[in-house]
Amino acid sequence: MDTTADRPDESLAETVWDSVIVGGGAAGLSAGIVLARAQFATLIVDGSEPRNGPAAHMHGYLSRDGMPPKEFLATGQDEFTRYGGTLTRATVNDVRRAEGGVFELRLDDRRALRARSVLVATGLADELPDVPGLAAGWASVVHHCPHCHGYEVRGRTIAVIGSTMAPQSAHLAALMRRYSSSVTFCVNGAVVDSAERRRLTAYGVRLVDTHVTRVTTTGDEAVVELDDGGTVPCEAIFVGTRPAPYDAILTALNAAKDPVSGLVSVDAAGATSVEGVWAAGNVVNPRAQVVMAAGAGCAAGIAMTGWLLDRELSEAAAKEDAT
Repeated sequence: MDTTADRPDESLAETVWDSVIVGGGAAGLSAGIVLARAQFATLIVDGSEPRNGPAAHMHGYLSRDGMPPKEFLATGQDEFTRYGGTLTRATVNDVRRAEGGVFELRLDDRRALRARSVLVATGLADELPDVPGLAAGWASVVHHCPHCHGYEVRGRTIAVIGSTMAPQSAHLAALMRRYSSSVTFCVNGAVVDSAERRRLTAYGVRLVDTHVTRVTTTGDEAVVELDDGGTVPCEAIFVGTRPAPYDAILTALNAAKDPVSGLVSVDAAGATSVEGVWAAGNVVNPRAQVVMAAGAGCAAGIAMTGWLLDRELSEAAAKEDAT
């Protein structure tokens, strides 16, 4: 066992880690703390690109509501290393199962790490519809999660931009009506049948069928430009995104994927179809808020301690039998 918190980078490759966690967000740090507290040699490899990095605050996390994401991560890193965990800044480029069942991970700085178990908590990227100007307002005026940012824009004029990449666009438009009496749903090619249109209209949502050509943002305001020359001035924009999981590591290990969602399949504790490999957080659950990702990481960490302990017990018994 190794509980050293601060070690030279060159020594990381010399250790066979009990667990290497790829991704140092809420899921990865929560799992790391569980493993480190259980006295397992645990290394977190983090590329420092959290999904909510651009956001000023996070919400929905009991006792941490409104906390800046950077502060949240810094606090988690401090807790993890305080319990003896080790953190390194790098990106994992490749992984394979080496001799003896140990995993070998290749980093972007050419280091090679070895681990008895692996947790992938790499998150995802939110792909926006191809609307000029939309990305420029991301995380300031443009949002995708009503549960994360809806309350903060209550009472303001809101535009919801639909798209073919986000089948939940109509639901998003209806939900935003809970926060504001002025919600315009720019359908923008989203499929919305007549029955749903009737329900939205009756609920107080204004529907606009012309396509969106551009979004312009100025400070705390925005304008949605339409292809018929019309505009929708607003103070907040919500849009459904396409989640693009950073699951290359899991794919390289041939982890099974759900045939419908295309996401890597995990059980309730985050175990994948690959023995010794877990996954938690947005990489396998795009809907997970920070608190949900942390919980999934904690569950994975507990499962990993049990898995590692079981192997240590078997190895101890095998050594005794051999003497």
